[in-house]
Amino acid sequence: MAGPARRPGVRRDEPGRRRAAGSTTSPLPELPEVEVVRGTVASTTLLAEPDVDALVLPVAPAGEEDDGVQPRAGVADAAVRYGIDLGDLAERSGLKGSAGEAHTIHLPRASGGTGPLPWSDLPLRLVLVGTGSGSATDLRRAGAAVARSTRGLRRVVTTLGADGGADGTRAVVEGYLLGAYRHPSRATGTPPEPPARSLVLLGRHAESAVAAARIAAEVAWVARVLTVTPSDTKTPAWMAEQVTRLATGAGLSVEVLEGEQLAAHGFGGVVAVGSGSAHGPRFATVRYEPVGGAPASQGPRARPGSGGRHVVLIGKGITYDTGGISIKPRESMVAMKTDMAGAAVALAAVLGAARAGVRHRVTALLPLAENAVGASSYRPGDVVTVHGGTTVEIINTDAEGRMVLADALSHADSELDPDFVVDVATLTGAATLGLGRHHGALYSTDDRLARSLEAAGEDTGELLWRMPLVEDYREVLRSSVADVRHVPVEPGVGGGSITAALFLQRFAGQRRWAHLDIAGPARATAAAHEVPEGATGFGARLLLRWLLQLR
Repeated sequence: MAGPARRPGVRRDEPGRRRAAGSTTSPLPELPEVEVVRGTVASTTLLAEPDVDALVLPVAPAGEEDDGVQPRAGVADAAVRYGIDLGDLAERSGLKGSAGEAHTIHLPRASGGTGPLPWSDLPLRLVLVGTGSGSATDLRRAGAAVARSTRGLRRVVTTLGADGGADGTRAVVEGYLLGAYRHPSRATGTPPEPPARSLVLLGRHAESAVAAARIAAEVAWVARVLTVTPSDTKTPAWMAEQVTRLATGAGLSVEVLEGEQLAAHGFGGVVAVGSGSAHGPRFATVRYEPVGGAPASQGPRARPGSGGRHVVLIGKGITYDTGGISIKPRESMVAMKTDMAGAAVALAAVLGAARAGVRHRVTALLPLAENAVGASSYRPGDVVTVHGGTTVEIINTDAEGRMVLADALSHADSELDPDFVVDVATLTGAATLGLGRHHGALYSTDDRLARSLEAAGEDTGELLWRMPLVEDYREVLRSSVADVRHVPVEPGVGGGSITAALFLQRFAGQRRWAHLDIAGPARATAAAHEVPEGATGFGARLLLRWLLQLR
């Protein structure tokens, strides 16, 4: 059957369409395997298998009346089977049982003539991992510690999470898979050791919890890999290729606008921001339509009339940001390959929605542009007409993210009729200054939406802090030559993250809308627990959890 006629500058890809040979693809690595085996440390024959290299056991901090770390699932059985006082070894090593703490014990082989040792047929490597309070956050950290301490091994058996129910299993596996991640590298030296080939969960673990954790980790990996890709590769065209490849591979429909079609659709903000670059801008739309049955663990998928909502996710996709004519200092430019983290997160979330069988329709809008310095760059003092006809006075070309988001928000409001709109962006340094690198700034016109996003952040460890939309600050965005300024012109106004959110709000209309400014947590200065240095994928798991919980 013939497809729709192609208009100039428009590319549509339907599920299953093959990409042209030779197209550049993103090296998305495979997640390590996680398997569930019923049994106990006392009785399982699994520990005698030759490819099992380590047994990982959980310990908790001492209580007020305890002498040392407290054993958790499997520790007592392991002590008997190995003939070792594991509590004494933990005390000698200084292990406190804190979340994410790990200590590896390398057991010796028997020397000639001494006879077999109790552990001769068992893994010679034991790893004691702290579980802290046993909360989801602490178990994620414990799972990440397992990933770090078992790199380069084959199969690793653990009882971690066996006494925490489905939520405990999910947290452990999610932490393990997030901690197993390493950024792709072009380094030509010896590569770092890969994660263990397989993690074996010993005990009663819900397979559905393992599957849910795997999907959550997958969305974070997708967001991280795309965000960390250098911008000598990651142009708007390349990013649009990855969107198309990943989305069609997941059975989703994709439309990519480019060239003259951007102006024809009224996307003046995207055109202006991308005007100074040799790499032209794109506008990608990814649609997930729930059809058919869903896994029992996820509930029924939505069918027409079944009460499912329509959610639009919008991600800022600036593939590199020099600041434009309002050019950034050199030091501030180094990390700007990650300025499309919002687009990566929104894409990852819609991919995760499809994998998890979310019951709602989800549309991702990804405005993609490179903010470069060129003879045709947009300038401070220009007046740009964005989608919907609003005229915007440009004060600072380095405030480009809100321009492309304005196009997408207006398009969502006027043409897509969503029930909820959530935009996500590495938008302002002010959000980082105010909240640091552990919290994203949350703005919303709807209290219930804000609470549900905050709850999803608590569940996933991707924390949000609600910020006010201060009505009195709206005055500083008034313009004498256009409908609105996109940033204040007066020095010392402050509240930069707030005024950015106020600018975006006018383009969301009366929709239930939220804005996530993730400029701080999208990038980490150092690795910690399940979070890598550099691109973190912050927001992808949060949005997926929110979509799954949305009613």
